[in-house]
Amino acid sequence: MDTTGLRERAEAWRKADPDPETQAELAQVLATSDWADLADRFAQDLEFGTAGLRGVLGAGPNRMNRAVVRRTTAGLARYLKATVPDVTSRGVVVGRDARRLSRELAEDTAAVFIAEGIPAHVFPEPVPTPVTAFAVLHLNAAAAVMVTASHNPPEYNGYKVYWGNGAQIVPPQDVGIADAISKVEPANQVPLLTPAEGRAKGLWRDLSEDVGNAYLRAILDLRLYKKGSDTLSLVYTAMHGVGGPWAVLALKEAGFPRVTPVAEQQQPDGRFPTVRFPNPEEPGAMDLSLATAERVKADVVLANDPDADRLAVMARDASGKLRLLTGNEVGVLLGHYVLTQGPKQDGHPHVVTTIVSSTQLGEIARGLGAAYDEVLTGFKWIANRALERSRTEGTRFVFGYEEALGYTVGTATRDKDGVGAALVVADMAAWCESRGTHLLGYLEEIQRTFGLHVGAQRNVTLPGAAGAQTIRAIMQAFRASPPERIGGTRVSAVRDYQKGEGGLPPSNVVAFALEGGGRVTLRPSGTEPKIKYYFEHKETPAPGEPLPQARERAEAKLSALIDAFLVLARERGQPA
Repeated sequence: MDTTGLRERAEAWRKADPDPETQAELAQVLATSDWADLADRFAQDLEFGTAGLRGVLGAGPNRMNRAVVRRTTAGLARYLKATVPDVTSRGVVVGRDARRLSRELAEDTAAVFIAEGIPAHVFPEPVPTPVTAFAVLHLNAAAAVMVTASHNPPEYNGYKVYWGNGAQIVPPQDVGIADAISKVEPANQVPLLTPAEGRAKGLWRDLSEDVGNAYLRAILDLRLYKKGSDTLSLVYTAMHGVGGPWAVLALKEAGFPRVTPVAEQQQPDGRFPTVRFPNPEEPGAMDLSLATAERVKADVVLANDPDADRLAVMARDASGKLRLLTGNEVGVLLGHYVLTQGPKQDGHPHVVTTIVSSTQLGEIARGLGAAYDEVLTGFKWIANRALERSRTEGTRFVFGYEEALGYTVGTATRDKDGVGAALVVADMAAWCESRGTHLLGYLEEIQRTFGLHVGAQRNVTLPGAAGAQTIRAIMQAFRASPPERIGGTRVSAVRDYQKGEGGLPPSNVVAFALEGGGRVTLRPSGTEPKIKYYFEHKETPAPGEPLPQARERAEAKLSALIDAFLVLARERGQPA
């Protein structure tokens, strides 16, 4: 390790850092000569992944901090001025969640935009990510920035970029923005205007409640049954995030008076005191929701993540026990509901999911005569594919989802929307109640018609530069030596998406299709230091067979598939 060169880079960064806190942090690391820590902080610049920038808060170019955000925003602003002729009239939306440093990062973002002569439409208070996405289209803005780390732990923050079409950026915008950022001057030389200066020039524009009210009206229009229910009991958690008042108000406006918030998690708190990892998928994250639901005897539990772009759902089964639905199960329910109960309009209905989600939505779409696409992981690909087919073929996008609890119904937003999805799930539950059934009963109806798909995900966290190297080695090993069998099941096809499989853009994903309809997919996370493995098994219930019996058999086969694959992963370099 060239410690002299590393020290020089770190000193130069420290001197250019506009934030006294991260200046002092880096000075302390330098004083202790912690070369491993320094090497990781300067291993690379944070770059746009699945959802823009995201990283641990701290000093250095490989961390989230005010210096990185100021330089990123300057590059984004200059790229916009070079590519969007009317950006200085349309402006850019700036929103934020309630995490640590989100207010400062959002203010820095707006301050850089207005210094570049680009109006900043600024949410003065924290808002859900889908509200920022909605505002792009509602205000006809040229772009938007949402400061959020979504469901990551409290030490993270992030910076999500939307284009003028309301969707997250895709190539070539991400490459062009990254190139523009690389040419930006040191952070302490990036021009800024204060909010007062910006307001005086008419460039800093504080958004009123009108935008939020328009968003609420738009998602209320997504409902299909539209009758609500006086008897359905709902529990809702904001997971210490910003979705609380929005979701509760929307549900009550939709005719659901029996909504009980999880009191301990309803107010925004970037420390996330009741959960280590504020992701509804994580073990223990739903414990307080479950306890509240049992106390009030709720029929359905709805859980947003901290920026309210994801949704988890719990519902009671035939025995009265609450069960957490998987993201794929919620996706299948919403997809089937929208395709069968939605209004019959002009245009071929179109649904979209991702290459790591269940294949069942495709089977449903084909069975119901709808257009269907699988795209790369990340909602930006779902939204942009929907826009592309609508433009070129006249299709009508009605639903999209990814298994990581992300859903959007219709076109109110061009991103996943946990508040809008919660509203439609409640609407669907009321429709089920009117038919004398419940959400899991409806899911069984779908599975008897289209097959029983079960799935699971395993994540291996490998932090730092060394972890990134291990992840690359695992992916390369599976590419170089793909298995012929996984457990007792033959691999029928290998799909290496790095080669642009299926006409999709190249992506670091490998999938093994299995005989009988199963699938194993592996990919590095675009937002966290993880490698992710996705598993799916399809089982066909016998005529008249109780579905719980078929599910038990399917889960056993899925478990064996997972065990067999993890043995292969360890042979290819994954730590035990």
